[in-house]
Amino acid sequence: MKDATYRIVVMGVSGSGKSHIGALLASRLGVAFIDGDDYHSPANVDKMANGIPLDDEDRREWLETLAGLIGDHRRRDASLVLACSALKQRYRDILRRGDSELVFLFLEGEREQLRHRLAEREEHFFRGEAMLDSQLHDLEPPGESEAVSCRIGDTPEAIVEAFLTTLPHCHRDS
Repeated sequence: MKDATYRIVVMGVSGSGKSHIGALLASRLGVAFIDGDDYHSPANVDKMANGIPLDDEDRREWLETLAGLIGDHRRRDASLVLACSALKQRYRDILRRGDSELVFLFLEGEREQLRHRLAEREEHFFRGEAMLDSQLHDLEPPGESEAVSCRIGDTPEAIVEAFLTTLPHCHRDS
C-alpha cells in the first residue's frame, strides 16, 4: 500500500461522518484531505442554510470543480481523500472524470441516526430534517462493485480500519 496512490471519495448523506472519517483516513494514509463542502458556491451555501435542497444544476459546477481537484492529484500521481456526498450515480460519474479509478467509501446510516447527528451540529450550514429527507430521497446507493460500504454505527476508527483492509483490493494497478 505504501507505493500505491489512491484517490478516495468518502461519500454519504449529510450527517454520515464524511468529513470526520475522511480526515481520519487521510491522516492514517499520510495524504491530502479535501472537504468537498469547502468548494460549494456562496449561492449553494445560502440555499442549504435556508433549508432549500440543492438540485442537479446547483451541484453540477461544484462536482466539476471537485473532479478537477481529483484530476490534479491524479496527474501528479498524488493520493487524496475527498469528502463528498456523491449521492447519485451521475454525480459519481462526474467525479470519475478526474480519475476513472476513484475508490469510494460509502457511509451508510439509518434516518434516525442521521437526524440525531444533524441535530447536534451547531456550526454547519446543512441542518434540518427536510434537508436530510431530500438527500435520502436523492441517494442512489452504490453497488458492491462501485464502493466499499460501512455502517456509521461503528466507531470512526473501526470504519477506517475496515476500509483500509479492503483498500489494496480496490486499486486496479496493484
